[in-house]
Amino acid sequence: MSRMDGASAAARREPAVVNDVTSTDFFLGRELLENPYPYFDALRAKCPVTKEDHHGVYMVTGYDEALEVLNDPEKFSSCTSVTGPFPGFPVPLEGDDVSALIEEHRDALPFSDQLPTLDPPVHTQHRGLLMRLITPKRLKENEEAMWAIADRLLDEYLVADSVDFIRDFAGPFTLYTIADLLGVPPDDQEDFLYTLQRDPHRSEGNAIGSTKGDAMQENPIEFLYEKFSAYIEDRRREPRGDVLSSMAEAPFADGSQPPVRDVVAVAANLFSAGQETTVRLLSSALRVIAEQPEVQRLLREDHSRIGNFLEEVLRTESPVKGDFRLSKVPVTVGGVDLPAGTTLMVVNGGANRDPRKFEDPSTFDPQRSNARQHISFGRGIHTCPGAPLARAESRVAIERLLDRTSDIRIDERVHGPAEARVYKYVPTFVLRGLTELHLEFDPVESEAK
Repeated sequence: MSRMDGASAAARREPAVVNDVTSTDFFLGRELLENPYPYFDALRAKCPVTKEDHHGVYMVTGYDEALEVLNDPEKFSSCTSVTGPFPGFPVPLEGDDVSALIEEHRDALPFSDQLPTLDPPVHTQHRGLLMRLITPKRLKENEEAMWAIADRLLDEYLVADSVDFIRDFAGPFTLYTIADLLGVPPDDQEDFLYTLQRDPHRSEGNAIGSTKGDAMQENPIEFLYEKFSAYIEDRRREPRGDVLSSMAEAPFADGSQPPVRDVVAVAANLFSAGQETTVRLLSSALRVIAEQPEVQRLLREDHSRIGNFLEEVLRTESPVKGDFRLSKVPVTVGGVDLPAGTTLMVVNGGANRDPRKFEDPSTFDPQRSNARQHISFGRGIHTCPGAPLARAESRVAIERLLDRTSDIRIDERVHGPAEARVYKYVPTFVLRGLTELHLEFDPVESEAK
């Protein structure tokens, strides 16, 4: 059975349907945290490129239209890719070409030194540096470490009486994995865990893209900058032949040595963004496995199905709700004329459910033939460089969980019975995912590690 059983879907409490595209404030309202998809569908039905009424953002919910924007860095800047309409551009964007204004004032924008907000040619340099840090050889070595990390955490997680999958497994697993990839010394990893696992999304109002006004406060970037600055400066003084030394010595494509700040920015972005989104992917995947016994059975019967299953999870529950772009010049997208200086949001969760691209898009099908064509990792020059890492982490974690259990279920003591499930979601307009997920397991007697 490849598709979700209709009866099991009906048995669960369905999230409230909110599809009023006029009065609903996607960015600062709270109505769409639980279930934004009817709203995205209503936007797309109106037009795949539609101006929302509260902040003047053009919401791109069509698949082809999303690719049109993501694949054209000549016409669209990524300078506001994280913040969108908040806190606003420092000066009025006037004229038919605002490229010079963007370059003049981009440093005043939040996260202006982070890879997702950079445009060519600076983006080209920094992304090239990142690809020198996460080479195929290093990724292969990192994947070998994942199995041991997963088993070490599962030794405690599977025998605990009441645990949160996100806090007690997915968060530490992804953090230790990316710390290993970047060569964080073992003695420092607990400090990373303690600092970065104080999840800002659990306390509402202080996360990036929060639905409260205090949107840009208390992110982990400064902690990571401090740590990696010290690592890089130390390794440049005294190379040790380790991963951090390789990072410190990695040149730009032209052979020049990057400033320490540039190396640190690349490492910090990979660490924070990669860890956060993979945690959300894993929690969405485990929710499906725990709620849909037929899907769990398919994966237990054949682990080779895990890869496509994860692509369908990414399609139906993109960890990033969307990416913003700012038009540099007058453009036409999906037949809609837009002036220079227009803010667009490429809505991954909407484009991934475009019926023109995905048949019966609201149905979860773990064997969907074109599931991998989702845009949850973006497209074009900003395609997520950590996508291979996220896929490998998620596959390893799920395979070990399936190997070491005979059944995985939702803990109804926390989330309620099947007909009345209750979940809480990250309170931001940027990220999509659960804040906690409590599961029950039947561990297997014999554990083949």
